[in-house]
Amino acid sequence: MRKQKYYYNSKTLKFEKAKSTWRWKLLKGIIYAGSVVMLAIGLSLVIFNFFETPKEKLAERELKDMEDEFVALQRRITSIESLLGDLAKRDDNIYRVIFEAEPISEEVRTSGIGGGNQYSNVLNLPKGKLIRSTKLKVDQLEKQIAVQSKSYEELKKLLEEKEDMLASIPAIQPIGELQNVYLASGFGTRYHPIYKTTKMHTGLDFSAPIGTEIHVSGNGTVEEVKKDRTGYGYHVTINHDFGYKTLYAHMSEIDVVRGQKVYRGETIGKVGNTGTSTAPHLHYEVILNDVKINPIHFFFNDLTPEQYEEIVEQASLSNHSFD
Repeated sequence: MRKQKYYYNSKTLKFEKAKSTWRWKLLKGIIYAGSVVMLAIGLSLVIFNFFETPKEKLAERELKDMEDEFVALQRRITSIESLLGDLAKRDDNIYRVIFEAEPISEEVRTSGIGGGNQYSNVLNLPKGKLIRSTKLKVDQLEKQIAVQSKSYEELKKLLEEKEDMLASIPAIQPIGELQNVYLASGFGTRYHPIYKTTKMHTGLDFSAPIGTEIHVSGNGTVEEVKKDRTGYGYHVTINHDFGYKTLYAHMSEIDVVRGQKVYRGETIGKVGNTGTSTAPHLHYEVILNDVKINPIHFFFNDLTPEQYEEIVEQASLSNHSFD
């Protein structure tokens, strides 16, 4: 039951029943409605700020999935970048050296790379920085691939022009299979077994039984055949043209004559122990423009990467020579 309200009338000095006017009712209605509205607004703010709606949760999950995909994509791009870097090193340090072509400068390989201002429009997107860095890396890859592709086209032309050179330059190991021989000494400063001092060893010493066949490592012409009692002993020098020569020393038998044309893989003699030698072996040299260089880099035609790693390791461990 609704309670009756009274008020004190100062004129009549009595308590009289309070009567609600339409203005008072309107005011109370406005106050009530305002309170409801304010409460609703307050509750809405609390819900929106501290509680996620299903749509917001779905959007956040989709955004997280997108970020994971971009991160995975960037890892793949980094892997491809590493592969392209290896190809560039091979290109400059092996292929272009073989063809006597100038390496591609770093400026050319990286020109047009950098400066991501053209992607500033994506920065306002969710994960904008991640999208921008990914797009930039993709552009870098496209540039590197284009440069490498052009380089291979140039090498193809050089290959067509230099078939004779490729057939002539030393490109195989000069003796047997790797499992049948042992690289006893590498290129560099080595302890000489006869002179008992360190000397520059200008070739590779392959330890093998006397009579093991020796193969010429590239097409060429026999320039010199000598049968000395000391030094290189029985030895042969092959002129491969293009500035390359090879020398095969301490042979027991020579099967070629001066001026003879020889072809890669052909037998030119047999392993021996002649000259200044302490054990049967082949001393093998590669000479470029009259400078003796490390032959270890000229076995790329007949060795697998694993075999090449093995022979390099043998060469690095050897600290004495046989001659």
